[in-house]
Amino acid sequence: MPGRGNRPINTVMITVVLIALLIMAVLVHLGVGSRYIPMHSAIQTFLQPDPHNFDQHILRNLRMPRMLGALTAGAALGLAGALIQSVARNRLGEPQLLGLNAGAAFAVVASTTLSIPLLSTAAMRPFTAALGGALLFALVLLFAQVGQRGMTVIKLTFCGIALSAFASALTSAMLILDEDSLQDLRIWLAGDLAEAGMAVVRHSLPAALCGVLLVAAISRHIHTLTLGDDVASGLGTPVARTRWLALVAAALLCGSAVSIAGPLGFIGLVAPHMAHRLGARSGNRRLLFSALCGAILVLLADVVARTALAPRELATGVVTAFVGVPVFLALVLRGRQ
Repeated sequence: MPGRGNRPINTVMITVVLIALLIMAVLVHLGVGSRYIPMHSAIQTFLQPDPHNFDQHILRNLRMPRMLGALTAGAALGLAGALIQSVARNRLGEPQLLGLNAGAAFAVVASTTLSIPLLSTAAMRPFTAALGGALLFALVLLFAQVGQRGMTVIKLTFCGIALSAFASALTSAMLILDEDSLQDLRIWLAGDLAEAGMAVVRHSLPAALCGVLLVAAISRHIHTLTLGDDVASGLGTPVARTRWLALVAAALLCGSAVSIAGPLGFIGLVAPHMAHRLGARSGNRRLLFSALCGAILVLLADVVARTALAPRELATGVVTAFVGVPVFLALVLRGRQ
């Protein structure tokens, strides 16, 4: 009983610490670049705006849009990863591994290279990406259920990896045949925030907001899905509807993130794992902590991408892969043991 009494206090304390770390990551992200800007100048940009200050001009027009893009993409991917893991009851569930990112990237490239009306516009790109991610993930689930044993963790993961590789191959083939699109989308496909201007972020927010609202609507049912379908049904959870709404929400969140930064990998795996290590194993706490951890991870990964080989920049997706692959391997090996 004392543990239960301390749980709300611990949740508040951890939330406050994560928010403080997020604020620090934001200030570091704003200060780092080809021109170093002190932290107090970044703070003054928010508290005492000065249109004639050159440092504040750089922050407002160049670094703040990129920071907002990293913040949105990271939180969306962290939340999407937690959703997928809860719905699939699979700790290896991740947008990059289960086809959402690859499907989203393929949909964007296909609509761009084929010049499909409406779907190729900047405002519709997040929803186009969400549609592609949802369709490929639905195929992953369909193939993973084939066989006598039905869906298992290994089958789901392998089907996701295989179909993601197939979609990525189709994406590469389309770009090779269209050199103009290849030049426009080459860096974006590596997972990069260099082109994340304010217009891109603004166009991506509606899809992210729709995803968050869906999560809020079904959040009280998500935890029961981890207990199994029979138990969840006994507790009054509409299992099928909750699962599909959760998958739609995850697709919208991934579509928003992919439209901003391209297919950033492993954030949807590492962020929920960090939330789990912080004691948030299920429920709304896990969703909240995963979103906060995802935002912090992408902000810091982008800082490393800009500074590791300065004055040249790495793609942010390269840094997230360096962080995510060891975590993925550790989870796989621990699961086998």
